[in-house]
Amino acid sequence: MKKIMNKIFLSLLAGSIVLVSCNKDFMNLEPLNQISSAQTWKDGALSDAFVAGIYGRGLFQGGFSEQMNASITDEAVFTHVGRNINTINEGSLSSSNVGWVDATYGWKEMYNQIRACNEVIANLSPDNTSISDAVKDQLKGEAYFLRAYFYHQLVRYYGGVPLIDAPYLLTDDFTKDRSSFTDCVNFIVSDCDNAASLLNGINMAKGRATRLAALALKSRILLYAASDLHDEATAKAQAGDVFGSYGHGEVLFYTTGDRQSRWQAARDAAKAVVDAGTGYKLDYTAPVTREQGTENYIALSMGGGSGDKSIDPTASAELIFARYFIADKDEGGMYMGLYNGPNGYHNWAGNTPLGLLVDDYEMMDGSNARSFDWNNPSDKAHPYVNRDPRMYGTIMYDGSDWKPRDLISGNVDPANQIQTGEYDLMDGGTKIVFKGLDTRSSSIEDWNGSRSGYYMRKFIDPNPDLVDNTDQQHVPWPFIRYTEAVFNYIEASIELNDLPTATLWLNRIRFRAGMPAITETTQGAIRDRYRNERRIEMAYEEQRYHDARRWMIAPTTLGRKVTFISVVGKFKPGKQMSKPYHHDETVYDYTYTPVEDNAHENRQWLNKMYFRPFDRNEVKKNPGLWQNPGYE
Repeated sequence: MKKIMNKIFLSLLAGSIVLVSCNKDFMNLEPLNQISSAQTWKDGALSDAFVAGIYGRGLFQGGFSEQMNASITDEAVFTHVGRNINTINEGSLSSSNVGWVDATYGWKEMYNQIRACNEVIANLSPDNTSISDAVKDQLKGEAYFLRAYFYHQLVRYYGGVPLIDAPYLLTDDFTKDRSSFTDCVNFIVSDCDNAASLLNGINMAKGRATRLAALALKSRILLYAASDLHDEATAKAQAGDVFGSYGHGEVLFYTTGDRQSRWQAARDAAKAVVDAGTGYKLDYTAPVTREQGTENYIALSMGGGSGDKSIDPTASAELIFARYFIADKDEGGMYMGLYNGPNGYHNWAGNTPLGLLVDDYEMMDGSNARSFDWNNPSDKAHPYVNRDPRMYGTIMYDGSDWKPRDLISGNVDPANQIQTGEYDLMDGGTKIVFKGLDTRSSSIEDWNGSRSGYYMRKFIDPNPDLVDNTDQQHVPWPFIRYTEAVFNYIEASIELNDLPTATLWLNRIRFRAGMPAITETTQGAIRDRYRNERRIEMAYEEQRYHDARRWMIAPTTLGRKVTFISVVGKFKPGKQMSKPYHHDETVYDYTYTPVEDNAHENRQWLNKMYFRPFDRNEVKKNPGLWQNPGYE
């Protein structure tokens, strides 16, 4: 048998030799499902496809992940357990447990795409004559912008990082020291300037980098650079326990230079964006109505992507750089309603607003505005009445109107109202305590309910025909919008003591939202009002985490214990209601009680948390990746 098998094998081998010899090109066939690098950089369409791929691989779903950045701030709490978010919020993160890291700023993901950008810039050099100069300029401009964006993501979480500006070869030394914070900022600014120059005059497709996007990113990084966290003297004065003895301060701070000149550079960069862009409805000279203010804010959050015809699609003019979604693809960013909507609609209640955020929406008293105050009997009795109109476009609260519930949950709530409390109710002649349909004791789902008593409304398409737990929505994620650049201009103006300019633009943002002009006149008071205004306007947009850190107010904001709301409805004397329940202040006396809850997350702030730790495996691979203070 062995001899027979050997003969068969030799016969097959001989046959294969004959076949190969008959076709000399047999072993030279290129793979049909791959394109060589040499081909890519000789063809404009292939080069364009390579650059387009960087957007998808590096930007992911934008900020529309199931776990949102808002839940590591005082905006929201993540409802579900076991996601490693509490590692960050409770201050237990370390080099061996870096906690939850979203791919949009993940170390590996960012450097993979930085390498791709370096490939584009290197291969579309002037000596590449296979592609027209116009195409090369566009693609290189996009690559410079994307590289700047990816580096800015790393820098604002970690401080200075190794700057790699060329594609590595396998023979290269992969170890490289962290670059100074100053060098990183200058590198990002240079890339933004290159991008703005190359993209000047080019009409880019929606979702791709533009000259204005490059200018806006430059504005952002220069504002960060001028802030307290990156000024060595200020940072050490406020967090000397971790920064005081750190031996590599240059990777976190400016160690030399004039801080006023940094604020001036930030202001100039922001002014360039303000002058070049248009934004959305920032030309009011007086407040719009409360109803119009809410409509304007909902339109802004939809970014022209809502299927509801009553929402102004021209608000898309606000978006400078965004992640868009199309119907042909089924992507996670299309399911914000499922991720964050009420469990009484069979949604997941993921990133639910904290009472800390809700309480920061101002009260409207006639033509004036003031802070909300639980110690004020009127505020406590009616906490959701006469508030900043933007609250109604951001937060779902007990009794607020929402979509037709019967589309998914049956005819159990003809009023279509959010129910996060417990209420007296008559059932067969007996008074019972009814747990609301959107609580964690819901008769629809007794899981996936909000812990905070609130739900996120912003970024969820209110189109009544959309069923959130099954249907796609096409709301774009706003990486950068015009109002952010206006805020940057305001902030730099405040720090340079140009208070009239700051007040003018701050009021324009407030007027669009239906809020009255501010009355403060001193630098400190206007600064405080501005910071709350930015918090409210940019809620859930991945601004708060970075703002609270760069302003070094994190101990009193991000580190606060979380607050939920307890809502109870009791029958008024002589009144009652039978099923189905609906909110009715003629029948019920409602009480609203803020509750501090440490069971789900016991939040605290430790000053090491001003920067994120490097994974110890990365430090082992690169000795020049000096660990951030507090994690050594």
